[in-house]
Amino acid sequence: MHLPAFFVRKTGTTRHRTRCIARAALPFRTGTKMNQPQDASDQSASCRGGTSMEPAENAVIVPQLLADQVYQYVERRILDGSLPAGTPLRVRDVAKMVGTSVMPVREAIRRLEENGLAERTPHKGATVKTFTGHELIDIYDVRTVLEVEATRRGAPQVDAAGIARAEAALDRMQRAVAEGDVNAALDEDEIVLRTVYGAAGNAVLLDTIESLWLRCRPYKVIGASEAISQHDNSLWEPQPLLVEAVRRHDFDEAITITENSLAAARRRLETKLETTEE
Repeated sequence: MHLPAFFVRKTGTTRHRTRCIARAALPFRTGTKMNQPQDASDQSASCRGGTSMEPAENAVIVPQLLADQVYQYVERRILDGSLPAGTPLRVRDVAKMVGTSVMPVREAIRRLEENGLAERTPHKGATVKTFTGHELIDIYDVRTVLEVEATRRGAPQVDAAGIARAEAALDRMQRAVAEGDVNAALDEDEIVLRTVYGAAGNAVLLDTIESLWLRCRPYKVIGASEAISQHDNSLWEPQPLLVEAVRRHDFDEAITITENSLAAARRRLETKLETTEE
């Protein structure tokens, strides 16, 4: 059996000007106001090298803000599977894709590396991070330790507003599942968990958990897509149980639900590994 794209094993596998690119790129461009798309006349003029209007005095783009937008765009494409593991992140190619100069792209790629979504290989440059299955199991083991502790600390601190926020996220999650919107469903799932974990008031603990969510998100997309296509609702059952346990102040049950949910995810990963290695 062929290994899914996410489980491909590691192999030993930029001038400074903005190019005119396909209009499906990001809705921003160096020299224009942030997030303000150009109309057709502006686009054609810029592609000819001319300008259709003088920029306003306050239209200067702060490079760091532009790097933030590039980072968010590339991050989302990694997390939703549009840029699968092993995809090269060449600076000039990414700059062409998003319609910026190379400077904010370099900064965005550096941050992707820092956050574990990209890796740099000698003689190849940066690529989308490829995790082996065993690395993912390690991540889930650490997640279990941290998220059980976050539930223990956070569940007793969730107030009525937190319960309402979690219930609203549950409703949106279930609608997303019914509509087959995998990424929206996972986003709402994280809002539910963040509500419980964040109530502990430990920003370092929450930040660490969220960084691990990012690192295993592509795998979660694969698993959630399969669950939705097979009408398997087991992936979405622990979240309402967790919220209900917190509402009843049954904190031991909330801890057990968190632990069992992560154990089930780990077992699914182990099964997938066994299947792909046959």
